Amino acid sequence: MEFNEKLQELRKSKGMTQEELAEALFVSRTAISKWESGRGYPNIDSLKEISKFFAVTIDELICPEEIISVAENEKKEYISKYKTLICSTLDLLPAVLLFIPVFRNGGEPVSESLFAMTDISSWLKFVFVVIIGLMILNGFFGVIISNYDNPLWNRHRLVTGMVLSVMGSGIFIMTRQPYAGIVCFAILVVKGVLLINEYK
Repeated sequence: MEFNEKLQELRKSKGMTQEELAEALFVSRTAISKWESGRGYPNIDSLKEISKFFAVTIDELICPEEIISVAENEKKEYISKYKTLICSTLDLLPAVLLFIPVFRNGGEPVSESLFAMTDISSWLKFVFVVIIGLMILNGFFGVIISNYDNPLWNRHRLVTGMVLSVMGSGIFIMTRQPYAGIVCFAILVVKGVLLINEYK
């Protein structure tokens, strides 16, 4: 008997609904539904809670092949979560562009901070601030979202982060701001390497 069938049988033997079981195990009803329909397995901690709640061993709940599958899925989710967190932290990094002197002021060899620049138009300075601000906001929301188990939100935020990094690199390079462009491009490359390995 598969895990999903065993879980259904155990739940029904106690006369519980999926909602009641979800409350008892401190998980969502969607998770119980997913497990019972065979669309996924609980993580190791949830398996321990299920075995404790129904007073059965983990071996009685799940076969060795399924345990290996659970462990592999948990490892992938763990790695994915931390890669997402790293990408979000990298999206926060452009905040330094607002304060450190990396912008060139016209033809002068000296670098200045963004707000000290005088040789560029105010609209271009505004564009710089907006693109940096959007990158920071995306990183901030990414750090918050990484605490929730929602792959769709994470995927959208990662795509947004990549698009903003490309835009930032392009804008800074086209406006002859090489140091700011290099910072954004380096962030883009690191995120690209992390995400290419993620979706291989």
